[in-house]
Amino acid sequence: MKIVKCFRVIAGIALGLSAWATSSVYAADLKVGFVTSLSGPVSSLGIPYEKGLKAGVAYQSEIDGHKIEVFQLDDGSDPTTSARNARKLIDENKVDVIIGTAGTPGSLAIAAVAREMKTPLISIANSNLPGEEGSWMITVPQPAPLMLSAVVEHMKNTGVKTVGYIGYSDAWGDQVYDALIKIAPTADIKVVSNERYARGDASVAGQILKIVALNPDAVITGTSGTPGALPYLALADRGYKGKLYGMHALINPDFVRVGRASVEGLLAPTGPVVVAEQLPADNPIRKVSMDFRTAYEKANGTVPTDAFSAYSFDAWLLFVNAAQRAMTQVEPGTPQFREALRDALVSTHELVGVHSRT
Repeated sequence: MKIVKCFRVIAGIALGLSAWATSSVYAADLKVGFVTSLSGPVSSLGIPYEKGLKAGVAYQSEIDGHKIEVFQLDDGSDPTTSARNARKLIDENKVDVIIGTAGTPGSLAIAAVAREMKTPLISIANSNLPGEEGSWMITVPQPAPLMLSAVVEHMKNTGVKTVGYIGYSDAWGDQVYDALIKIAPTADIKVVSNERYARGDASVAGQILKIVALNPDAVITGTSGTPGALPYLALADRGYKGKLYGMHALINPDFVRVGRASVEGLLAPTGPVVVAEQLPADNPIRKVSMDFRTAYEKANGTVPTDAFSAYSFDAWLLFVNAAQRAMTQVEPGTPQFREALRDALVSTHELVGVHSRT
């Protein structure tokens, strides 16, 4: 895959309105609401998410003879619109589950609606809420602490003693920084900065000047998608020669296209799907990953070149697996089914996906 040419992958990490109808002749038995970001600063993630969900539909479009219908809405990378879309899908389209969205702030906004309206949310952004707040949400992407632990281990093994941090001024930036300040000290690494910027900002020159002045051994970002390239471009402009790290939310061709030479040598963690063909033949994730690639090509006319489409594909696998179990208890389209589906989702066990084995 082209992505591997620009990223050295820390491999082996895994644990975490239009309608698509499978037939126009009869009504669907199950309804899925899908919210993604096809426009705005998160669209470089939202578009691959859409393609991954289409791959899921191509892979399995019915459950035990029950047809599945998908209702999709674009949130424009705006969390307020994410929440409004979720409410519309539940109120008007009577969906049984919501899958979405591309950014952490948007997914957290949907989670509040899901909890209020008692409809399960499968988050494809890294969004984690404790206790009752997250009781109607499960999250597909690997959590920041898990992925960051591999990054810090690499830093330690290569002699890094100080690291500068710059991330988004939102929940994702907070998640990465919070994990970093907990994990880095265990490797005797000092975090020397906590710079932030908004996803829509055009420059981070001021923040990078502060980091470069501290001369850290390495810099890591808590960013995602094409706006995540901004710090690396600025570091290159300032002649920074230290090690560069990122998180799994960066791995996509648009990021490489925007970052160009500034991201050469960048180290980032990812799930096994990115190097699926390198997995042992008996690894169960290899087979599912190859099935994903076949379904993706069938649905989109090309092969996948990113890690994000695989998250929405895994979300589809989770939904199908849980819905099949929930349907043995109650019919879809009812509050009772949504509750049974939620219970089935949170109790999923030994399900093999392309990013992980649950």
